[in-house]
Amino acid sequence: MRRFMIIALALLLASTASAATVDGLKIHSASAGSGRTTLVFVHGWTCDSTSWAAQVPALAKKYRVLTLDLPGHGKSESPKDGKFSMDLFARAVEAVRAEAGTDKIVLVGHSMGAPVIRQYARLYPQHVAALVAVDGPLDMRQFPEFKPPSLTGTEGHKVREGMIRGMFTPQTAPDVQQKVLAMMLKAPEATAIGAMGSMMDPSLRKADVTPMPALAVWAGTNQQMPNLDEARKALPKFEQTKVEGTGHFLMMEKPEEFNRLLIEFVDKQAK
Repeated sequence: MRRFMIIALALLLASTASAATVDGLKIHSASAGSGRTTLVFVHGWTCDSTSWAAQVPALAKKYRVLTLDLPGHGKSESPKDGKFSMDLFARAVEAVRAEAGTDKIVLVGHSMGAPVIRQYARLYPQHVAALVAVDGPLDMRQFPEFKPPSLTGTEGHKVREGMIRGMFTPQTAPDVQQKVLAMMLKAPEATAIGAMGSMMDPSLRKADVTPMPALAVWAGTNQQMPNLDEARKALPKFEQTKVEGTGHFLMMEKPEEFNRLLIEFVDKQAK
């Protein structure tokens, strides 16, 4: 009997892959768990859904968990015209939500995934229960403007590698570093350039109000968190915290602490 219960639990928690579409592009996604609350995890620049490998099995015990590869990333198709935008990314998230048949979702976005989920909340507020940013800006007004370096050719590849290595700390485990480097350097050059450009869109810096509860979980390397009063002009229910001793991929470096913070926040919204 115990053996069959274990098998049944394994089947319940097992991820099932599917492919929603946006603008004719197949978007790779997966679903795990079957809780009443649905979490949607959105990865960062040149990453993919495997960024959340330490979250899915733990959180699927309590919630329904959806992961996806944004257009041009992972196993999802790329726009043939090479044009990327926050709107495209947000609409890909919506395609996954609609295909999954769930209404309200808690969106969790790492790095570039943070402005993606904020843009989703602008376009589809009726489906958003809460937002969680993971070492990424929900309020782009406080994100410093910069001119992206050239990412083309051999030198561009070296620049990308240097940028990625700068996301680690001396405490970042070697296996995490290797996984992140392999994942991010595998992304096509067109994706690296196009997705980076999408974050430079000046329209993302507007001070419109996003009323849903929002949490930012910052890496320990973040020396200056956003001004809380200023952030709450755009995100009235915004709060933030930090996971000390971590680099940019804090959910991979200290998954148990990150998962605990996420569960506490999600469960607080349900009360």
